[in-house]
Parts: sequence; structure tokens; C-alpha cells
Amino acid sequence: MTSAIPTTMKAIVFDESGQVSVKEHPVPTIADNEILVKNIAISQNPAEWKCIDYKLYKPGSVLGSDFSGIVVKTGKNVTDGPKVGDHVAGIVHGCEFPDKGAYAEYVKADPELVWTVPKGTFSHEQAAAYGVAFWTAVQALYNPKHLGLVEPPEKVAKPEWVLVYGGSSACGLSAIQLAHLSGYKVVTTASTRNHALLKSLGADVTIDYREPDLVSKIKEATGDSVKYGADMIADDETKKITVQAIGPSGGKVVGLSPMQSAEVDRKDVTFSSTFLFSVYGYPVSLGPMQLPAAPQDRAHMVAFLKKLPQLVRDGAVKPLPTKLWEGGLEAVKDGLQYMREGKVSAEKIVYRV
Repeated sequence: MTSAIPTTMKAIVFDESGQVSVKEHPVPTIADNEILVKNIAISQNPAEWKCIDYKLYKPGSVLGSDFSGIVVKTGKNVTDGPKVGDHVAGIVHGCEFPDKGAYAEYVKADPELVWTVPKGTFSHEQAAAYGVAFWTAVQALYNPKHLGLVEPPEKVAKPEWVLVYGGSSACGLSAIQLAHLSGYKVVTTASTRNHALLKSLGADVTIDYREPDLVSKIKEATGDSVKYGADMIADDETKKITVQAIGPSGGKVVGLSPMQSAEVDRKDVTFSSTFLFSVYGYPVSLGPMQLPAAPQDRAHMVAFLKKLPQLVRDGAVKPLPTKLWEGGLEAVKDGLQYMREGKVSAEKIVYRV
């Protein structure tokens, strides 16, 4: 099978001015501890358009993080990981390297940061949707330095309330499903039109985020006993609301932006921020910020990845809603603009490659 691998491929690449376009690009060469995947589907995140608009890119780098495809080559040191022919899905560090990035016909990946999709479960489109958003939710909910919830398949001994602010965001959809799976009671905020979907994923209480006295509504619905908060929108106002919604016994709140201050207006509430790129195992630049490598974050994700195939096989983790955007790589610009304009809600945009 390796003999059929071409030397060039189509990929979405940054030029010197920061514009992206589909170009002929070298197929990545893998190291002994890497795998090469022929992409079938890719998934879209806000990070992609933000890399373009905020100039968080390197010229010549490939866009995109989420992928699903078939392993076509493995390095000689990959002995107990995915094998040639396996359906795998995972994440890579897009916008930074010329030989990484998911928006391409081939992607090289770290075998510890992919999961093998069990046969007869998720399609490639569904598997690609389990990328940055899902793993950010895993990091936010379960990493001990954030909320530190009980991880599935285990369940918390005594159900406690978790607030997921922004339940119809991609991270929110994942967080609701995961917290429910771990036995927690979930209260979430979202537009009324999405409430039925969020309840189907495990939300116990859904509240319209436009309610004029949102904090009071959350406290009333939960008996003022929210212990954990996950702010999946991550602006100053949503952070403030999430912190205020924590019950009088105090608790923990996690956000999604490492650029947010950890300061909160309550001494009985701790706040932390996730940053999924910490799992790659090396320091990462985010604009003016230099974020160090975090081996514990990587170790946590690698351990959780090993659980995911069985959770999917058992039906405990279900597919997220997806919107197939027709046109493949050439259509990504239009899909990014659709997301940039705030039109994506309660679904993941995916493309066939």
C-alpha cells in the first residue's frame, strides 16, 4: 500500500501574506514514531478562521486540525499503535508547520493522539467531528488541573450539578454528553431551538441564554447547588455569569481561552483555562504568549484516548450533529466565512476530502 502514496497532494496552505488557498504541496514524510493517514473527512473549528484573521500562522503551513481517514504508512517504531488499513481520527497542530495540518489529502500524525474507530460505528464525517472541540471538553472536564470530574466509564458516587455555559457550541455539545456519561446533573444555556437536542445528549435543565436574570434562573433550577462550571463561550461576560452561578459552597470554573485572566470576584471559586495545544508535547506560541509544554496534559489525553473506542462501541459516546459542506477542500473558505459570521450552531461543519 505504501507504494501507492504520491509525492504531492492538494492542501490548504498559507502564503506570505496570510491568505490560504488549495495548492499542490509535498506529502509529509513521516518519522519512525509517526503515521501517515489518507484523509477522508475533515472538521472545522473557530481556530481555523482565527488563525487567518489574527495572523496566527506560519507562511507555508497547512491549515486545520481535525481529521478522519485510513492509515497508509507507519513508522518502524509504531509497533502497538494503529496499523495500515485502520480507520483513525485525531488532531494535529495546524497553521504552524508545512508538514502538518489536517486540511490536506494526507496528514502525518502522532499515533498516541489518534484513536482507532471501531468498525460499524462512526462514519468518517462523524469521527472527524471528534477533534479539537471534543478533546477540549475532555481536558476541561477531566484534567485534574481543571474541573477534575470523575471519568467515564466510572460514574460519580453522588450526582452533582455541572453548568455548561454555551451548550450548543461544539465544545458544549461534547461537554454535556461527557458530564452526563459520568453521572453528573447538567444545566446548560442555549437558544430555545436547541433545547431538545441538548436534552437528548444528557442535559437535565436547559435555559435560554437570553433570559434577563440568567444567574437566578440557573440557581433556581439547581437548588443553588452548582459546583462546577464550564464556560464554553469564553468571553468576559460568560465567565462572570458562570462564576456567579456557582452555589454558596464554592467550586471550580474552567474556560477555553488561556488569554483570560484567572482572577474572579469570588474567593470560593477557582478559575482555570484550557489550551488543547498543550497535548502536543512542545512549547506553543499564541500571539504574544509563550505557553510551555505540559507533559501531564499529554499523558491525560493519551490515557483518555485509549478509552474512547470502547465508549463508542458501547454506544455511550454518540455521534455529534454534523453538517456536510459540499465541495471538499475548495469549499473550506466558504465554510469558514459561514462560521466567521456566527451562523454555526449545534453542529460541526465537516468536509469530504
